[in-house]
Amino acid sequence: MILRANPEFASELVCIIPYAYWLHKEGKLEKVITSTGMKSFYYFCDDVEEQYKFRTLDNLNSGLEEVPNNWVHHNAEAVTGKDYSELTEEEQNNMNGVLDYRKWSPPPYKDYYQTNEFNHLKPYIVVNNNYNIEYGKPISKSLRFFDMKTLYDIFNYLTNSGYIVIYKRPNNTEFAPDHNEIETLNRNISLTATVEMNSLQGIITDYELCEYYDDVIDMNKMKEKYPQYTYNEFQLKLFSSADGFVTTNGGGGILCSCFKKPVVMYVPHGKELRKNYITNKNSYLNKLSENNIHTVLDPGDVNDYSKVIKKVKEVFRGDNK
Repeated sequence: MILRANPEFASELVCIIPYAYWLHKEGKLEKVITSTGMKSFYYFCDDVEEQYKFRTLDNLNSGLEEVPNNWVHHNAEAVTGKDYSELTEEEQNNMNGVLDYRKWSPPPYKDYYQTNEFNHLKPYIVVNNNYNIEYGKPISKSLRFFDMKTLYDIFNYLTNSGYIVIYKRPNNTEFAPDHNEIETLNRNISLTATVEMNSLQGIITDYELCEYYDDVIDMNKMKEKYPQYTYNEFQLKLFSSADGFVTTNGGGGILCSCFKKPVVMYVPHGKELRKNYITNKNSYLNKLSENNIHTVLDPGDVNDYSKVIKKVKEVFRGDNK
C-alpha cells in the first residue's frame, strides 16, 4: 500500500504513522509520500518520498481520508458504531482521545533511536515550547505557550535541582510548515520580554534567555554541532535519551509522549481540555509509549502558569544534586 501524508504534524504522528507502522509489520507497506524532513519518522519504510514542502489544514486533502483514523481527537463511529453527537455525555467523555486501535501501532522510537551520544548531558529535561499564530487570530490571542517569566521559573527550578535543560522552540524553518506557522514566519513574530538580569538587559528573546544559564541549551544551536543528522533525526535521538519533558499540548507535546518518560503537559487550549481526554487509559496519548503524562488543565482566556510550576516541582523533585 502507498500512503500519502500531508496533514498537521499532530495528525500525522497520531493517525498516519501508527497505521504505516502497522502496515509495515503486516508486510503491506510499499511507500510513504510525506512532507519535507519526515523521513526519520518512517525509518521502517524503505521507500519514503519527501514530496510536500508545506502542510495543509484541509483534512480532506491531507491523506487522512485514506487511514482508519481520520481525526486526531476520537473515532467514536468506529469504536461504538455511533456518531459522537449521538452519544450520551458519559459516553462522549469515555471516547475523548480514543481511537480505533485495530490497525494502529506506534513505532518504538525510543528503542530505535536510543544512543549514548548525549550521556554527558544527563540527566536532562526537554522543555518544549510553541509560539505561533493559531486559526488566523492575532498572536495576542494565543494561549498555548510558556511565556518568558514561566520559562525563567522552569529553568531556575530544574537547573537548581541538578538537571540540564534542553529548550526546544522551532523557528518554523526546520520542517514543512503549516498555514499558521507560515503566517507566524511572515509576520516575523518572536517570543520576547523586557528583563533586567545581570548580563541580560532590555528586550530579549526566549533563545537569548537560554544564554543566561550554564545548564540550559537552546536546541536549535545544539543541532548545529550535529550536521550529520537531519533536524528530525537529531531530535528523535535527543528525545530518546531524555529523562522527562515539560511541554504544551499539540504536535510537539504528542512527540514528547513517545519516549516512555514522564511528561508534564500544559493544556490551556484545544480539544485536550475535554473531560478524560488525557487521563483516559485508552487515550492515544497514553498508548503512544509507556509514558506517564501529568496533565495541567488551564481552561479560560488567561494563562495561569502557577499550575505549571507546581506540577513541574511535583514530578521532577530534584534528587540529582
